[in-house]
Amino acid sequence: MKNNILVIGSSNTDMVIRSERIPAPGETILGGEFLMNPGGKGANQAVAAARLDGKVIFITKVGSDIFGQEALNHYKKEGIDLRFAYTDPSCPSGTALIMVDAKGENCIAVAPGANAKLSPADLDRAEDAFVQSGLVLMQMETPIQTIQQACKMAKAQGLRIVLNPAPAAKIPADVLKSLYLITPNQTEAELLTGIKVDDLSGASLAAQALQKMGVETVLITMGSKGAFVKTSQAEDFIPAEKVKAVDTTAAGDTFNGALCVALSEGKDLITATRFANKAAAISVTRMGAQASAPFRKEIDL
Repeated sequence: MKNNILVIGSSNTDMVIRSERIPAPGETILGGEFLMNPGGKGANQAVAAARLDGKVIFITKVGSDIFGQEALNHYKKEGIDLRFAYTDPSCPSGTALIMVDAKGENCIAVAPGANAKLSPADLDRAEDAFVQSGLVLMQMETPIQTIQQACKMAKAQGLRIVLNPAPAAKIPADVLKSLYLITPNQTEAELLTGIKVDDLSGASLAAQALQKMGVETVLITMGSKGAFVKTSQAEDFIPAEKVKAVDTTAAGDTFNGALCVALSEGKDLITATRFANKAAAISVTRMGAQASAPFRKEIDL
């Protein structure tokens, strides 16, 4: 079995201010702490998987500015295969402005930059990445046409496709029917199905709705509660690890990266979800996106 994980997605530079609370519109708050970190959902998931000993190939696009070059240098140091990471000199690298309050909650604004230029043609140039992988992990910070092309190419190679539908957006039927697994959080599941997901009953109904749309398996992350899993045969709930959250930025990305590592190693979905819960729990006890992702030695299976 090929155990390379092909991550297709965004690369951003995160500019973070941590303060007592998130300011209201028109309000200025002094006394915050500033941090600048590599981010982007695709890159966060790629780094999280690599730190957990996943063999990661990353397809992304950055600008030719200092942000993009620093990001690529960082991913290389993390041991990620960057043969299919592209640079576009015509636009800036993606950036995100993040506010984090004292309880670890956050709000984020993203300027996609070069991420919006990752094209189906770029994927065609990266056919070897699909041939060499066993699983594809994607998010929704790159063009939907590119995601559609990735699904076509992955299906042609018989790969399992995992989609983290974040940020939530309309997903074409052909993409949904291509998926092995979709991993929305509660908000994203509600936006995709119209069903409120504030308890296990709601999660079950939303998962059923997603399966009727053509998705094989549904995993809904429910924050500090845990994760709800529904396959064609059964459903289960895996409680989260109990920790004190400092910063929830990229907790979902860490979860998805860890989940795919465990799946790539042949673990069943429930075992993989427990592994992902542990990784995410560690990540929320630290500041930053990629900086908070744990290493394999920190997770006791």
